Amino acid sequence: MTLAPPPATSETPGAGLPPLLLPPDLKLSPEQFARVCDANPEAVLELAADGQLIAMTPTGGDTGRRNSRLIARLQTWADQQGGWEVFDSSTGFRLADGSVLSPDASAVRLESWQALTSEERRSFPPLCPDLVIELASPSDEGPRGATALRRKMAAYLANGARLGWLLFPEQQAVEIWRTVPDAPPPEAPKRLEPATLLEDRALLPGLRLELAEIWAV
Repeated sequence: MTLAPPPATSETPGAGLPPLLLPPDLKLSPEQFARVCDANPEAVLELAADGQLIAMTPTGGDTGRRNSRLIARLQTWADQQGGWEVFDSSTGFRLADGSVLSPDASAVRLESWQALTSEERRSFPPLCPDLVIELASPSDEGPRGATALRRKMAAYLANGARLGWLLFPEQQAVEIWRTVPDAPPPEAPKRLEPATLLEDRALLPGLRLELAEIWAV
């Protein structure tokens, strides 16, 4: 794994050094991971539950555009509905299993957010969002492929998420991952294809995500 070192000035020892190489079996605590992120602000990283770094690749233009539309629709709903905070893909959440993951889009109940200290809000919030949304890439390879994202969805639900939407723009399909508090393990995801609308009136009253504009290229 390669990480870029922090920007160096002419007075900085080691200025002009090549990117830092990290061993693939390196294990980090969440606190150490936070320090790595601070030292590599341009890197896109997540932390697995076993302490291994996950190097994410930047999204392509189509994915970024779709994600921005998702965030905009979620934020409009949250502003109108009240009681929710919405987060973009740059937010890392520290889950109960020790991982630090960043959904493409997410929503957290306001009371859960307000229960955190100011320091916890500034760092990786120690909670799992109630709603998580991920956008799969056309290829199944890498951390943005369907296989890796399904593992993430399972991890979100195991750590307290109530609902997950895994979007497949190329197929115009969605997998719905759901769990119920104090119930047996999460049910198998339900696939909608073709998917035109996403809503959950019980958990997310008033939210209706029309997918035609998300699928549009």
